Amino acid sequence: QVQLVESGGGLMQPGGSLRLSCAASGIAFSIYTMGWYRQVPGKQRELVAVITSGGITNYVDSVKGRFTISRSNAKNTLYLQMNSLKPEDTAVYYCNAAREHYTIWGQGTQVTVSS
Repeated sequence: QVQLVESGGGLMQPGGSLRLSCAASGIAFSIYTMGWYRQVPGKQRELVAVITSGGITNYVDSVKGRFTISRSNAKNTLYLQMNSLKPEDTAVYYCNAAREHYTIWGQGTQVTVSS
């Protein structure tokens, strides 16, 4: 069964840290470009960070220097380390796997940053 399952979301105070995980199954994880997206109600889903099969990373400007995307091909797992969280980081975070014309989405995990 092909699926992506996110975990690690929750409520955090501004300035705090969270680590999101995305466990993949049913795909050849190592050959996929993996990404984290986020969405707030009424807005389009936006790309937060991406990591290619070769380990090249890219980030949206608003999270550069605060978030780190990484992957473990041995564990078929994608990570997003989020530090110095801000209220504007509040969103549902989605894991994505993409290769050529094929894309898979996880169900999302809520991240809320509030005091």
